[in-house]
Amino acid sequence: MVKKRRSTQMTLQLSVEGGHKADQALLMHGTKRHLAAVLEMSPTTITNFFARRTVEQAKFKKICRELKIKVEEVIEAAVEVDRGIDALVKKLRVAIKPLTHTQCGTMRVLDMDQPIELTGDRGIYTNVNILEKLTRLRSEREVLENCGIEQFGRLALGRTIGKPILGLKAVHAHQRLMVLGKPGAGKTTFLKYLAMQCVTGGFVADRVPFFVTLKDFAEAEKSPSLVEYLAGLLPKILTVELVEKLLVEGRAFVLLDGLDEVREEDTQRVIWEMRSIADHNGMSQVVVTCRIAAKEYAFERFTEVEVADFDWEQVRLFVEKWFRLKNDLAKAKRFIQRLEENKPILELATSPLLLTLLCLVFSEEGDFPSNRSDLYAEGVKVLLKKWDAKRNIQRKDHYKKLDVQRREDLLSYIALRTFQENEYFIKQRRLEGYIADFIGDLRDVDPEPDSLRIDSETVLKSIQAQHGLLVERARGIYSFSHLTFQEYFTAREIVLTNDIQQLVSQVSQPRWREVFFLTFGIMRNADELLSKMKSHIDSLIKDNPKLQQFLQWIDLKTQSVKARYKPVAIRAYYLAHARLRDRALVIEVVLDPTALVIEVALDPTALDLELDHTLVIDRDLDRALSHGSEFHRSIELNNDPDFAVAPESVINRARAIDLELVINRALTFAHGSEFKHQLKQLSDRLPHTSSDSKDLIQWWSTHGNQWTRDLRQVMITYRNIGHDWQFTDKQLNLLKQYYDANLLLIQCLNSDCYVSRPVRQSIEDTLLLPYEELRIENVE
Repeated sequence: MVKKRRSTQMTLQLSVEGGHKADQALLMHGTKRHLAAVLEMSPTTITNFFARRTVEQAKFKKICRELKIKVEEVIEAAVEVDRGIDALVKKLRVAIKPLTHTQCGTMRVLDMDQPIELTGDRGIYTNVNILEKLTRLRSEREVLENCGIEQFGRLALGRTIGKPILGLKAVHAHQRLMVLGKPGAGKTTFLKYLAMQCVTGGFVADRVPFFVTLKDFAEAEKSPSLVEYLAGLLPKILTVELVEKLLVEGRAFVLLDGLDEVREEDTQRVIWEMRSIADHNGMSQVVVTCRIAAKEYAFERFTEVEVADFDWEQVRLFVEKWFRLKNDLAKAKRFIQRLEENKPILELATSPLLLTLLCLVFSEEGDFPSNRSDLYAEGVKVLLKKWDAKRNIQRKDHYKKLDVQRREDLLSYIALRTFQENEYFIKQRRLEGYIADFIGDLRDVDPEPDSLRIDSETVLKSIQAQHGLLVERARGIYSFSHLTFQEYFTAREIVLTNDIQQLVSQVSQPRWREVFFLTFGIMRNADELLSKMKSHIDSLIKDNPKLQQFLQWIDLKTQSVKARYKPVAIRAYYLAHARLRDRALVIEVVLDPTALVIEVALDPTALDLELDHTLVIDRDLDRALSHGSEFHRSIELNNDPDFAVAPESVINRARAIDLELVINRALTFAHGSEFKHQLKQLSDRLPHTSSDSKDLIQWWSTHGNQWTRDLRQVMITYRNIGHDWQFTDKQLNLLKQYYDANLLLIQCLNSDCYVSRPVRQSIEDTLLLPYEELRIENVE
């Protein structure tokens, strides 16, 4: 076996006299920066040469040739540098470990009362996913194909196109990596995690990690070069020569955080230094983070990737880790449950920063605020102001003197106009037009079209880069970062402009529901809005005689029932349980038989046996009629070769329903001998569910239709229920709008809004009444 000889490398440095000659030669040549560019060397090497520090022999001689000075006349001495690189790296990794733990071992953001560990058994870090194709480079077609307006729903805006990869995999694959992301996407946390993994041996364990906050580097005293700054991290151990050695040998892992946070006046110098390291130290690995919209410059040697939003599994894992730190896994479970129930809040949780805000709120309150608008307002405040302020970052004002409130006003102005037009994805020119319309009337803004166009483009880029509330989803296509924020700003604009009628006109549009809730959360007094909603809802079916007749029946039936519930609750009950067509399935499709009933203050167990006896009878009879009709229909389909179903499923269905049991339960609470007699006869006619399958099918095929007709007649005669209204499709759709709008009205009334007692009582008293009754009520 041949033993490898340990290599050595000669370094040279200028003598005192040689330094004078070199300075004179430089005056004839140009600047140090020019010299570095001509020789394709790093500025640090040139600086070291003139500062009489050691420089590699080959580079020293090359500089002398360019300056036209003789090497032998200017050298001080030749110094042999030991290149036992492995031993050096090992020593430096031990030395830099405490500093790395201090810089990167914990995180503390927003209003945390203390730092929390990033890694380890009690670490909060959750794996980051990386998109290898930047969202802003997608085409409009890609976005709309994957998230079309017609199919648009909650969480659709941030839907990932293409399969993301793990962050560590992306770093492993690239020597030069530019990690881009929205504000609060977790870029700094990811970089800290890389540093900790490196220094603890979990990733690139043969390198020395250098974590640098670029803002601190840019503002350091005496404007050091980046290599000098890295050496200054361990001044008693590291030298510029050692850092350069690590870089050249590819044994440095350089992590540069927050390019977007560098002051504008420092940006060019910082970029020069970054490029110098990347261009002249080919073996070194460099990772840089920057906000995605703040990067207006290209780095040829860097591969650009983007931090993906959290998916559901990442959200769940982060929450579990957070509350494990608090020793409260029960609260973590409740947090996840509440997120699943609140899709608008879940949208915010896909941002690590906003998820942290949600965890802080939940930790303190044990729940999310009942008034969601307060929560969203805090999220907006974090993005517009607190996130940068907490880290002492001051950015160039490209907002034309728009303070935080005016920025919110601008976003509100944009949100309402785009939401009105059903615009979730907005073309850049159209968006800039909205901005120009808003800022055009402001003082100190040039109203000339060309100036406004430039200003509006600048403002758009600032909103995106600084706050991430508007995001470029594809080339020239923008949206709000979350649908939740678009809805919140829409509600805010409605309240600011008192455009109540605009909102009321959307009461039957499902996509406006969240805007209604948020508007009520923002308003000081909701009386006017609630009253106008009620009037508009009543007018939806005012001119439809069949539906008015239906409401008259509900009112009449309610008056005949003696129960402990409010009349409005009983009206809601019969509306939700009425037979709208002969097939019971239509009821499930059109109306939720529980939602409105519960919202208007029936006991939440209202559909169980705690109902008043009067309603129990009607409920059971209605179930019997629904099941009988459905079962008879199943038999018919079984006999139809075009719709044949398995006989076993039909029989199992019949045995599960057990109509005899349902009828007998109604019989228990029935009043009147003739009524009871009729029910008993109906029960006696039913085949027993234990009968042979063929007998069951035969009975229902022969007698099922007549039995359900007889049951319906008994219900109409003795209970005034079971009417087959036979509404048309148009009437059904109108009734659904009416039902959903009333459900929204009651949910808003029951929300955390301020409403006077007279208005609340008036709505409850007149809800679901026919128009004629409403007219009489108003006259009285």
